[in-house]
Amino acid sequence: MESGGRPTEGALYPFATKVGIERAAEAAAAPRIDAIPFESEHKFMATLNRSADGQMLLVKGAPEVILDHCDRQQAATGPEPLDRDWFVGEGDRLAAQGERVLGPAWLPNPDLRAGSLRPADLPKTLVLLGFVGFMDPPRKEAIDAVQECHGGGIRVTMITGDHKITAAAIAKMLGIGDGRTAVAGTEIEAMNDAALQECVRDVDVFARASPEHKLRLVKAIQANRQIVAMTGDGVNDAPALKKADIGVAMGIKGTEVTKEAAEMILADDNFASISAAVKEGRTVYNNIEKAMLFLLPTNIAQGAVIAIAILFAFTLPITAPQVLWVNMVTSVALGLVISFEPHEADVMTRPPRSIDRPIVTGFGIWRILFVGAALVLYTLVVFFWMKGQGASDQMARTAAVNAITLGQLYYLFNSRYLLDSSLSVRAHLGNPYLWYGIAAVVVLQILFTYAPPLQAVFDTEALPPSVWLWLILGGLAFFLVVEIEKLVIRSTPALKDAATRR
Repeated sequence: MESGGRPTEGALYPFATKVGIERAAEAAAAPRIDAIPFESEHKFMATLNRSADGQMLLVKGAPEVILDHCDRQQAATGPEPLDRDWFVGEGDRLAAQGERVLGPAWLPNPDLRAGSLRPADLPKTLVLLGFVGFMDPPRKEAIDAVQECHGGGIRVTMITGDHKITAAAIAKMLGIGDGRTAVAGTEIEAMNDAALQECVRDVDVFARASPEHKLRLVKAIQANRQIVAMTGDGVNDAPALKKADIGVAMGIKGTEVTKEAAEMILADDNFASISAAVKEGRTVYNNIEKAMLFLLPTNIAQGAVIAIAILFAFTLPITAPQVLWVNMVTSVALGLVISFEPHEADVMTRPPRSIDRPIVTGFGIWRILFVGAALVLYTLVVFFWMKGQGASDQMARTAAVNAITLGQLYYLFNSRYLLDSSLSVRAHLGNPYLWYGIAAVVVLQILFTYAPPLQAVFDTEALPPSVWLWLILGGLAFFLVVEIEKLVIRSTPALKDAATRR
């Protein structure tokens, strides 16, 4: 201590006094006879210990709470009057550096009865030992993950038990908030639901928050029609995790109650894992959408070919067993490939989808009808072209089945990107299963066309090699038609906005 009563900085930074350190060491060795356990709403912990000189009360907690219960500060020569303003300023200075500040205090020979201590029993005559600042720098991967979430339109809100200034400073290090704005739990209590709902639209940092505050914050954010993912590790976090759309528990530090209440558990307690999960979830959703827009047009085309033949009373281009072949073998083999599509490059820069957005949008319905109609046209053109060449019904149908299959195969390339161009080799190198699926379909179609047992079952006939050239060129033309449709949509702002509306 300096003569003026202010702690000196240096070896004892952040100004826990030498006497204070000695008292803490003494307390560690003294047997405890009672305690006031830490509770989030009281923000302090106290232990009553027996020492050689009698009893001593050791307290640690939030600086503002400890200061409210202190009337003196410890000096080398003994307790002296508390310089409250100076300690408040120094505590704020440490907090502004992102340090978590803890205030230790003690009281020799307190007039307390062991066995039934309560928070209300904490005396107002404690002796402040100093402040201690703890720095826990954010991980670089957490900073990168927050930035990635912000790029994808995901707001990251920090809810903590730290002091407002500390919370704002740490949040700023993470890229959350402006480093100054934070709302404390006492301010949350003063707001009604409407005011809190308005507050959460603009504020990203909430400090000194109790479990009740966290639950109210979740409800307020949900009232703004936003999907809420809430993290937590303590028993008291369970209600907020249960109320959130996605409760995220810590796998290492989390309690069993918290894990039971959560939908997701972070095995490594790392925020970056949440960002990775969001990326994975968006890719899964994209792949489901791609699979729907792949399977529905092809299935509609198969049914439409038969329906048109019946409606206009001409020979069926495809028989029922052949449709079953295409559905059960070709569509399944190619449709499964879509589920293994990797992350698209911009998946974490797209805005989140609306909570009421259907998986098949207006654009999806257009794509289904457009591709279905083009595939029907391609199949019928091949069938009647073969009939015009004098081919038998069996050979014409075999060509039609191979045409609709090749159309699906080419459309698989189109479907890897709903709007982006598929006209590059590089665009098709990210999914190794793509080529396995194509190889399987090629082998199966060759067997379907030329293997005598399958010819007998499906009433097919071997095709001359020259027909395959025309089928491949026709499939390529079908592929280009879909690419032109994608180009028109990309080049027309109104159409692109409608197609990409989230």
